[in-house]
Order: sequence, then structure tokens, then C-alpha cells
Amino acid sequence: SSSSRHPNQVTPKKSGLKNGQMKSKDDECFGDDIDEIPDTDFDFEGNLALFDKAAVFEEIETYERRSGTRSRGTPNEKPARYRHDENILESEPIVYRRIVVPQNANKEFCTDSGLVVPSVSYELHKKLLSVAEKHGLTLERRLEMTGVCASQMALSLLGGPNRLNPKNVHQRPTVALLCGPHVKGAQGISCGRHLSNHDVHVILFLPNFVKMLESITNELNLFSKTQGQQVSSVKDLPDTPVDLVINCLDCHENAFLRDQPWYKAVVDWANQNRAPVLSIDPPINEMEQGIDAKWSLALGLPLPLGERAGRVYLCDIGIPQKVFQEVGINYHSPFGCKFVIPLHST
Repeated sequence: SSSSRHPNQVTPKKSGLKNGQMKSKDDECFGDDIDEIPDTDFDFEGNLALFDKAAVFEEIETYERRSGTRSRGTPNEKPARYRHDENILESEPIVYRRIVVPQNANKEFCTDSGLVVPSVSYELHKKLLSVAEKHGLTLERRLEMTGVCASQMALSLLGGPNRLNPKNVHQRPTVALLCGPHVKGAQGISCGRHLSNHDVHVILFLPNFVKMLESITNELNLFSKTQGQQVSSVKDLPDTPVDLVINCLDCHENAFLRDQPWYKAVVDWANQNRAPVLSIDPPINEMEQGIDAKWSLALGLPLPLGERAGRVYLCDIGIPQKVFQEVGINYHSPFGCKFVIPLHST
């Protein structure tokens, strides 16, 4: 009732030993000289006027010119502006060697991580494949690995998941696969089978021959079980541009094929179609290539390919490390977690 009569009345605090102890502690902490603090305010503007900023920065610049050092935050220096995709730290990729060939390479390549990949001659590459086949890496296994790697690269070039997905069935890509009657052609047929299995419209060109290699016959038998289309005449190839041309016409040894009418006709068709070209294991001699490629896929180790091969990629076809050593190549895999990697000319 008393509090209701006097609402503004404050109840005094009880004084005791505890409050006395707290007061003595405050005195010990803050002291008793609070009355000595001057009443006048500190003159910040006056003290700032005493600081000669121009003279100080001139002294810093003079010191930098004499010592050759550079400090951060000088007033006349404009800070560098970088885009979101630029690297602030200027550094060149580390170059190191983990592959050494027994002969001087005519051309060297480099991976994204800086690993040097030397090229090898066709004779050494042929010997490498022969030794691998002797140890069990048969031609059938090599064809399958080449077909898988080449199809993976082709699927990526065609757009990957953005182009090939169940919701985009109306934009099915078309690939023209140009194959010759040799092992290189068998590699292309294997690639075409895998592309057709991934819902790519594949049109396979292969000329008619009385006798075919066993490897081509086996690959054709598997390809015929897909939805791919096989033609033997240039007239049956599309008149409109396709999404991708895969070139497997050229061979390292059978140079006489370039004089055949069917070869000249299909080369003219490819050059007029204006579609990007992927070459699988192209020959070294640029004169033997009738079609300029935008990309080329090398097998195991690259050959010294020229400018007409386009950008070179390397695929792993499963050759064991000791097989490389048997032919005199000190080899450590450059692929990491991938089976197909890009190579850059050094």
C-alpha cells in the first residue's frame, strides 16, 4: 500500500560489509585521482595539423627509390583490379619430367599440371603395342579401350549432360564416322558402337571390300546390333552439317588408299560439311591427312603430330608400366584420375 501511495519513491539500498568491500576494490582499481583529469577537451584537429603527411610520404618514396623496395598502400599507386576468373598470384606452371624416352623426342607436349609428355616415333610406338600384345593386351582389348576413351571424348565435345539427357530427346546429336578398311577403322567402329549406345545418331561410312580384317568384321557385327546406320557410298551421307565428324580414314602404312576414288570423295564431303573433326590416332605425316582436324586423340604416348592435327589429347589404353620399361621408356602415368587428358605444345 505504501508503494502505491508513493510510486516514485526509490527504496534505499542496504549498506553493509559487502558493499564496503566492493567500494574499496573500486578505489584500488581506478584510484582516487579522478579529480586531476583536466576539464579541457583534447584538440584533435590541432594535433592533426601538426602532421605533415606530404613530407612523410615523400620520405617513404625517396627511401623506396634508393633501396629498390616497394611498400603497400602508397597514395599515388592505384590498386590492380582483377576479374573473378583471374589469378592474383602470377606464377608459371611447374614443369617436371616423369616420362623419359630412349631417343630424343622430335616434339614434346605438356599436361595441365606441368608434366612433360614426350612424343615417340611411329616405330617405337608400334614396338610398344607389339610388346603389350605379347603380354596379353590383345588387339580386341586395345580396340575396346580406344573405343571407350574416344566415345567419352566425343560425348564431351557434343555437349555432355547438357545435350545428352532423357529430357532432351528432340535434339539428338548426329555423328558421321568415317572409317577405312584397317585397324584404325576398327577403332572408329568401336567408338561408334559406344556412341550409339548413348543415344547418339551414328552414321558409319565404310567402303565395300571383298575381304575385311577379322577385327573389322567383329566390330561391324557388334555395331549392327545398335541403332547406328552403316553406309558404303558418299551419296548416303547427310547433305546437311552434322554435329561431329570422327575421322578414321587414314592409316600409318596403307598410303595407297588415298588414291582410291571413294577416299577422295569422302574427304571432299567432310571438307564441305563444315562440321568439327575429331581424328583418332592420325598419321604423323601431314601430307597423309586429307581432312584437317580440330582435335586429335593419341593412344598411350603421342606421335609428333603437326598443326593439321589440331589440339592433341591423350588416352590411356591400359599399357602396364613394365611394358613401357621393356621397350626402354621410363614411364609414370600422366593421367591421374582421368583416362583422357589434353596436351599442350611446349
